[in-house]
Amino acid sequence: MSGYSGFSTLFYKELLRFWKVSFQTVLAPVITALLYLTIFGHALRGHVQVYPGVEYTSFLIPGLVMMSVLQNAFANSSSSLIQSKITGNLVFVLLPPLSHYEMFAAYVLAACARGLCVGFGVFIVTIWFVPVSFSAPWFIILFAIFGAAILGTLGLIAGIWAEKFDQLAAFQNFLIMPLTFLSGVFYSTHTLPPGWREVSRLNPFFYMIDGFRYGFFGVSDIDPLISLGIVAGFFVVLAVVAMRLLATGYKLRH
Repeated sequence: MSGYSGFSTLFYKELLRFWKVSFQTVLAPVITALLYLTIFGHALRGHVQVYPGVEYTSFLIPGLVMMSVLQNAFANSSSSLIQSKITGNLVFVLLPPLSHYEMFAAYVLAACARGLCVGFGVFIVTIWFVPVSFSAPWFIILFAIFGAAILGTLGLIAGIWAEKFDQLAAFQNFLIMPLTFLSGVFYSTHTLPPGWREVSRLNPFFYMIDGFRYGFFGVSDIDPLISLGIVAGFFVVLAVVAMRLLATGYKLRH
């Protein structure tokens, strides 16, 4: 198994892995996002207006879509690797002459596929509640792809590092979840005190959410081109780290 056939086989395996249980991996996150929209939208609609002329429910939708993309992209690559390590079938991925570039691309692209699939599902379901505009569609696409790729890469790194499910759960609960919820999914950083506003700028997830939301409303807390540059740079750094770990076989080749 070499060349394109190796990459395509691993990629296809990763796609099948989440699609075979789509009720759990795709439908369940869509329902969760719908519950967030129903609860927060009902509680705060009419009381909060973040951007002029934009209802709070409309403001929530891009944040919930992007949050779903990020969380599910991370879950796909991280859970795949940790399960393979624990069950012992990772050897069937390591034995063939598969380069670390092919492994990286297969895992991350499959994670992107799941994240974008869930995000699209969330969007289709939530737009029935309130109309959403498209101010800059290309920014929506770019930030969605970069966001999914970044979290897919982070999931790959977490899966390589973790040796048991407890460690992976800690990575997700103490890093991914806080960074996601504190990235501006449910609020604009302009509503924060100046000190906390500056702290938010240190969160790379903030730039993904803010740039993605700009694509819908044409309004953002940071220049979207600056956000795009930061997000792209963050992906490059993580990709280099992940491919280095794969190339050296860190915690993979025991």
